[in-house]
Amino acid sequence: QAQLVESGGASVQAGGSLRLSCSVSRLTVTGTAMAWFRQRPGEEREGIAAMGSGSTGTTVYADSVKGRFTISRDMYKNSLYLQLSSLQPEDTAMYYCAAAQRWRVVPGLYDFEYDYWGQGTQVNVAS
Repeated sequence: QAQLVESGGASVQAGGSLRLSCSVSRLTVTGTAMAWFRQRPGEEREGIAAMGSGSTGTTVYADSVKGRFTISRDMYKNSLYLQLSSLQPEDTAMYYCAAAQRWRVVPGLYDFEYDYWGQGTQVNVAS
């Protein structure tokens, strides 16, 4: 059973930046599709960024974060990252790391595509 542990959440001012980390065990970050999701207060969980399996690491972003957030990974640290820039109050949410059980070159942003989840890390953006 893979384990994912997120960190890096914090309270920041609008316009600020954060880097979220997801430490992965019992699964390699390059051997499966991985993604970041978030759940804003009172809303359903949404996929915001994903990276596919293999050396290419195809990335996919939700329109709401495209150009502001960047997903990346480090195969040596076996970790996934999400760089958040130009943060706005509407980015306030619990952020989750997720991993799929199988190989997928082009990843998706639907939660049913992912099998393993972290416990989440909270990001609060003040106006």
